[in-house]
Amino acid sequence: MEVDCKRIWGNCLRVIKDNIPQISYQTWFEPIVPVKIDKDVLTIQVPSLFFYEYLEEQYIDLLSKTLRKELGGNAKLEYNVVMDNAHMANQQPYTLNFPTSNKADLRNRPVSVTNQEKPDIRNPFVIPGIKRLNVDPQLNGDYSFENFVEGECNRLARSASLAVAKNPGKTAFNPLFLYGNSGLGKTHLAQSIGIEVKRNMPEKTVLYVNANKFQTQFTDSVRNNSQNDFLNFYQMIDVLIIDDVQEFAGKTKTQNTFFHIFNHLHQSGKQLILTCDKAPVELHGMEDRLLSRFKWGLSADLQIPDFETRVSILNKKIYKDGLTVPEEVVYYIASNVVNNVRELEGALISLLAQATLNKKEITFETAKQIIDKLVKKTSKELSIDSISQTVCDYFGLELDILQSKTRKREIVQARQIAMFFSKGLTNSSLSTIGAKIGKKDHATVLHACKAINNLIETDKDFKGQIKEIEAQLKS
Repeated sequence: MEVDCKRIWGNCLRVIKDNIPQISYQTWFEPIVPVKIDKDVLTIQVPSLFFYEYLEEQYIDLLSKTLRKELGGNAKLEYNVVMDNAHMANQQPYTLNFPTSNKADLRNRPVSVTNQEKPDIRNPFVIPGIKRLNVDPQLNGDYSFENFVEGECNRLARSASLAVAKNPGKTAFNPLFLYGNSGLGKTHLAQSIGIEVKRNMPEKTVLYVNANKFQTQFTDSVRNNSQNDFLNFYQMIDVLIIDDVQEFAGKTKTQNTFFHIFNHLHQSGKQLILTCDKAPVELHGMEDRLLSRFKWGLSADLQIPDFETRVSILNKKIYKDGLTVPEEVVYYIASNVVNNVRELEGALISLLAQATLNKKEITFETAKQIIDKLVKKTSKELSIDSISQTVCDYFGLELDILQSKTRKREIVQARQIAMFFSKGLTNSSLSTIGAKIGKKDHATVLHACKAINNLIETDKDFKGQIKEIEAQLKS
């Protein structure tokens, strides 16, 4: 029976893989484990309740058609959902069974009032006397989706943000938790959601606020004995965007207040968007009950952009400002400013300002002089060969073994890592990288980069190795 369920699910996966993008397949279907088949019912295990809700919302039609093809017209799907209860003392994760497409109507039925002398019963969830305020959303119009450059480094975060913007509070991405290092576009994406909501649903109340500002407002409300007003104000927001939520760490009273605001908005079907410099699991100084709520929705990271994305970001800004910059200058900036989108745009602005003030044309020589002053140069010029040598030294391998046809796991992985860093840290084309590392084609290089990105997201030890190699390359 176990073999049958694996075979049936394997057949389903082959069809599903051909009908959705590769990244979606890896994210939503590879973690699924077939459990059993009982007559026409296939049970699959998914890692969380969020996973179950998202599959039901986005892929139920595809799942149903695929399963009926394998088991016939009466085929049914059942989920075995792993419920994370680890935040509670002495409690281990457990599983619950959920049927497919179980979309119960949670609205209350009309209540019959038998006492005719008092027919009007006040609803305690309606606060009388509260007027709708004209709330400034605190949004920057430049931070729109149109001005955001998509790349492999941010594709999941941008796709989730678009989904939230189209249907705030009604998707499984609530809260949407965007995390990554400074300057990678978290604030831009978060505000893009607010801008899109206001554009298409002007009746919605949207508010963007930095965590430090929230903390200051809360402190003022305590001093002025107006905490209820503070709480009521935030509980009226339809789309609440809190930036740099890591600033709440260690501030117990602020966390407690935000916990109540979070609960009220979430239960009312309002949308929460949070940004942070770390993933929820890496946050310290936060109450467990708040951390568990951060994990309710989707956590999407933004990574350092690769060379192609950096070039696209520069070209977009150049086009928007109506400027003319030689291609070799764009490539030079993209090759030397690698860690931060904000610094990338800042370097371009500095170059334009210096060239204007000194009345010089923007040439490669001018760019090199200015950028070299702004950016700390690495002690060695990075190339495909130097990257390959560093990777081989790290793993104790001979350089020429990367060119061999061996399929040993450690050799294949070292080759993929060398391709990954060559794509991100040099301006070489994919074809050139593949030709120099193992005589492969550009498709192999793309596959290698995706494989490494996937391992970075799922394997902490591997992520640590990548960081160590990156530090050596930039030392």
